[in-house]
Amino acid sequence: MTGQIKNYQLSIINCQLSINNHPCFNAEVRHTSGRIHLAVAPKCNVQCNFCNRKFDCANESRPGVTTSVMKPVRAVEYLSGVLERIDNLSVVGIAGPGDPFASPEDTLETLERVHAAFPDKLLCVSTNGLTLPEYVPRLAAVNVSHVTVTVNAVDANVGANVYEWVSYGKKTYHGREGAEILLENQTKAVRLLKEHGITVKINTVVIPRVNEHHIPEISRYVAKLGADIQNCIPLIPVAGTPCESLEEPSPKVMRLIRAQTSLHIRQMSHCARCRADAAGLLGLPLPPPKEGESPLSEGVGGYPYIAVASSDGISINHHLGEATQLWIYGFDNGKVKLIEQRPVPVPDHSHNRWDAIARLVPDCGALLVSGLGRTPYERLQSHGVRVESVAGNIRDIAGTLFVKGEIPREALRMNGACGAGNSCDGPGAGCR
Repeated sequence: MTGQIKNYQLSIINCQLSINNHPCFNAEVRHTSGRIHLAVAPKCNVQCNFCNRKFDCANESRPGVTTSVMKPVRAVEYLSGVLERIDNLSVVGIAGPGDPFASPEDTLETLERVHAAFPDKLLCVSTNGLTLPEYVPRLAAVNVSHVTVTVNAVDANVGANVYEWVSYGKKTYHGREGAEILLENQTKAVRLLKEHGITVKINTVVIPRVNEHHIPEISRYVAKLGADIQNCIPLIPVAGTPCESLEEPSPKVMRLIRAQTSLHIRQMSHCARCRADAAGLLGLPLPPPKEGESPLSEGVGGYPYIAVASSDGISINHHLGEATQLWIYGFDNGKVKLIEQRPVPVPDHSHNRWDAIARLVPDCGALLVSGLGRTPYERLQSHGVRVESVAGNIRDIAGTLFVKGEIPREALRMNGACGAGNSCDGPGAGCR
């Protein structure tokens, strides 16, 4: 027991000392100490109304964006290569593009591998906190010193307008119910993190007309939990989200908010709103890879294949409810290659069909369909399956997805809005 107490005390001391080299927690070192985010977490268990993780281009610098997703082994290889040409990286973090604990084993394996290979690096994780409580002891065991928890509401009425859905315990929740579950787990997580001597930063997205008036209340709440610092981030209106028509809060508005919140908790004001694959000093772009080195992983989202609902293997032309089989494609020597066809469970008038389809594609980074309803979309999302409604030629779209990690924007269609409209609730019985 004495040894456990001693290790716990040492953990607290190391955590306090490490703040000096973390550019997000110490503004004075942001021009001298860098960080790298390893994008190993593609899935998410909360859909925020301001978030769209589909698109990536060189000029997009916002959370949730990455050029590729890596598996743990590849992530450590990539980190090794970056460290050969950047000698001032003090922090290795995981910040998406989804939530690290929607893909917990990949996240924890990556942290364990990095800690074993580079014990001198600070380890940092950014999460929505939904499933964080059960993993706090394992984070402490690999000396994770900093954790960021994004808290956008501490009132369920406000949270109902921030989050579209929350997927927890194999069930999807909407409105107040989802917001309450999320806050309960965030509260538990922050308390546990502090009990384990881990420094906690709270990220809060300032959303005009939604939670802008609510920010000081969030600050008071997290300060009482023991959080160390808060980072109020102005909304970035992103196309394809319910918040796309809102205006980004002005610098003047943000200065006022930070002045109000600083009465309760220390504020961070130099956030660069980093991508999920950011590397180097805050505010600077990704460093170029060395000649012959590519940061891209094989496959899509760290998985080797994609699945397609098609009648002929030429076009993405089947609604998910119509599909009797899924065509599985890989990528070899620059070409899209058909791997196999997998039978789809027959309609059975239950939601279990969507769960069964999810179990068909554990090795696929995306499921491409011509359309699907809201229920199957949510069920597949809850299993961590990336499903996209798309129109076009399989090999053209799959080729772009394998090479660039994205689907051509002109090919994307609305998810969760099938041709049957409100007459179908997605019972799993196929199209009628």
